[in-house]
Amino acid sequence: MARDEFQRELDALRDEVVRLGEVVSTRLRKSITALDSHDVSVAARIADADSEINERYLDLEQDCIDLFALQQPVAGDLRFVAASFKILTDLERIADLAANLAAYVVGAEDEVFPDLGLTDLATTAVGMLDDALAAYEDGDPTRCSAIADRDDDLDGRCERVAQQVIRYLVDRDPDADELELLLTEVTRVLLTIRDIERIGDHAVNIAARTLYMAENDDALIY
Repeated sequence: MARDEFQRELDALRDEVVRLGEVVSTRLRKSITALDSHDVSVAARIADADSEINERYLDLEQDCIDLFALQQPVAGDLRFVAASFKILTDLERIADLAANLAAYVVGAEDEVFPDLGLTDLATTAVGMLDDALAAYEDGDPTRCSAIADRDDDLDGRCERVAQQVIRYLVDRDPDADELELLLTEVTRVLLTIRDIERIGDHAVNIAARTLYMAENDDALIY
């Protein structure tokens, strides 16, 4: 295959990965809006609409496999295809987590913890995702370490909120009916915090793949 044609295929792959990332980011933002407003109807639509992303993910994954198998890329091209392949997996998992966040809104019984700042945590995570995608699109490794640093901050904030929830539970002396509701809500909130933290982890993964792709540097890969 002529180099120009091969480069067009690589450019097309990059564009499609970025486009999928934009869809995932939009889905995640809608989940955050539903979480903030407790909009069950919006959340239900998000929770039930994961098949489109899964189909696009599988198609793009196959494109990567074809580039590996048929074109045998070398050096920088190989790193780009390998990084794109891994980034697709992170995007698919973030989409699953966005669906989870929406499902937690649908399953909410009551707003026991109104002041935890979960939407702020989630907004930080989606900002990290957007920055990681921009770094990948531009082939720019300079922003990657900063995304990892932001994840350390997000992890700390998530831990503090989780501790706040646990302290609230320990300090309460509920009757049997209230205890059942309280445990349900504690579980929902802790799962929400866990999934927000995981979104941040996947954003770091995307940044790590970008750093590896651009500079053959695996310092952020773990």
